[in-house]
Amino acid sequence: MTYAIDPELLPWLDMLPAVTLPDYDALLAARASMAQLQEVMPAYEPVHPVDVRDTTVPGPSGAPDVPVRVYSPADREGTVPGLVYIHGGGFILGDLDMFHASLLHLVDELGIVIVSVDYRLAPEHPFPAPVEDCYAALTWTAAKAAELGIDPDRIGVGGESAGGGLAAATALLARDRGGPALRFQYLGIPELDDRLETPSMQAYVDTPMWNRPNAVYSWASYLGPESGDVSPYAAPARATDLTGLPPAFVTTCQFDPLRDEGIQYAQRLLQAGVTTELHHYPGTFHGSAIIQDAAVSRRMLADEVAALRRGLGVTAKD
Repeated sequence: MTYAIDPELLPWLDMLPAVTLPDYDALLAARASMAQLQEVMPAYEPVHPVDVRDTTVPGPSGAPDVPVRVYSPADREGTVPGLVYIHGGGFILGDLDMFHASLLHLVDELGIVIVSVDYRLAPEHPFPAPVEDCYAALTWTAAKAAELGIDPDRIGVGGESAGGGLAAATALLARDRGGPALRFQYLGIPELDDRLETPSMQAYVDTPMWNRPNAVYSWASYLGPESGDVSPYAAPARATDLTGLPPAFVTTCQFDPLRDEGIQYAQRLLQAGVTTELHHYPGTFHGSAIIQDAAVSRRMLADEVAALRRGLGVTAKD
């Protein structure tokens, strides 16, 4: 199938990683190729000094500690907003380095503290391990807010792709467990629905970067062989009650199998009375923002920065 992809993105298609996931051996190869891609991606040099440190936080009950990477503006005065950030990768790929340059940029632009989560990956660690790791990182961030220099009233959660789905699930857990009060949720091109029934999921079987066959493998890996009834904390699109969740900023891409589930989740948040902003980007595909020089990619980043600024209440004094 041919797609009306943005002309500035087209020349890059042959250089992007071809992620094809028919089986576990292919997944291991994809993990290796993603690591190689990260090595050649352009670095980001902050204008303002940023302190970066790796540490671990207490994991879920009976589980290992969770590695996190903490980004802090070195020259801040007083407390600033905090963001628990969850990387993408279909629940099966990715690590702390995957969005390192992007997070340096956000801290540099916004002056916030970011706690990036290196959650356990499926299929080795299926649901609920990944989302419980993310929730553990959120509770630690809230508990250590004073030590981290975070304003406890301005904590958000966010992520891209599977990270967006895990951010939505973490927000549901925080609400339902009486956990940390969240100021904001950023759901970038989120992976939310295991049922794989939306028009975009049915249609986009060969789109760049991500497609229906990969989504099928992703969800089978995440839910595991004994999935049974699927929890809304695994697939937030299954949640029947979205009331009481924090304000949301949701993004979707036109030629992305995840497009319609993101749009539908944003609509349902609105219907539940949750302040929600939805941005859809024509001519784009899943992960196309990796092509940073394209005008649409620059617009996506600017929109993300502006949404986080508003959502987390970033002020001039921060």
